[in-house]
Order: sequence, then C-alpha cells, then structure tokens
Amino acid sequence: MEKLTQQEEEAMQVIWASNGGFIKDFLDKMPEPKPPYTTLASTVKNLERKGFLDSVRLGNTYQYKVRIKQEDYQKKFMTGFVGNYFKNSYKELVAFFAKEKQISADELKEIIDMIENKKSE
Repeated sequence: MEKLTQQEEEAMQVIWASNGGFIKDFLDKMPEPKPPYTTLASTVKNLERKGFLDSVRLGNTYQYKVRIKQEDYQKKFMTGFVGNYFKNSYKELVAFFAKEKQISADELKEIIDMIENKKSE
C-alpha cells in the first residue's frame, strides 16, 4: 500500500467519511479553500490507480467506492511512522509527546486504563 500525498489523504478523508460517491459530492464536503473540480478529479483518479478506490461508470460520470478501509491505512501508516521516527517503539512515541507537553498525565492514565481493560477482555 502506497503512502498518500497530503492532497490524496485530504481527499480520502472526505471519501472515507462519505463511504464513496461522486466527485461532485466529495467536492461539496471538502474544507475551504476547495480545490478546483479538475484537480480533485485527478486526485481521485490517482487514488483509483493506487488501489484505494474502485469506480463504476454511470452514464457520463463515475461513482467511486472505497477499496482500502481507513483503519487499514491508519495501521499501515502508523506502523511506518513509528518505525521511521521512533525506532519501532511506541514507548518512544509516547515519551516524545510527554516531553513536548502534548499529552497530560491524566491522558496517560486513560491510556493505561485502556490497555489494562483490553488485557482483561
């Protein structure tokens, strides 16, 4: 699975939230400033080429369906991110955010509770 460009990822966020659809629908849901229709259409075609989307021709337009789930992309991206920047250590990742004061002690306790509750299930 290829890493998405920022532009592709922004489009996929809208497409995942919409669970597929038409380019016009995606454009309507894009945040301001919205890209030109033709730019979004090119981005969507690239996403299809990369295997993230499938399309079905309906008259003179295409309907797009999601092939790669958002959760699957997130797992792949985060695994690569942690590997590349934190030596495959989620502990290093959390320590980085703690050191930068981007995560509080209460949030860390919540994370510990989540981990402990998951173990007991």
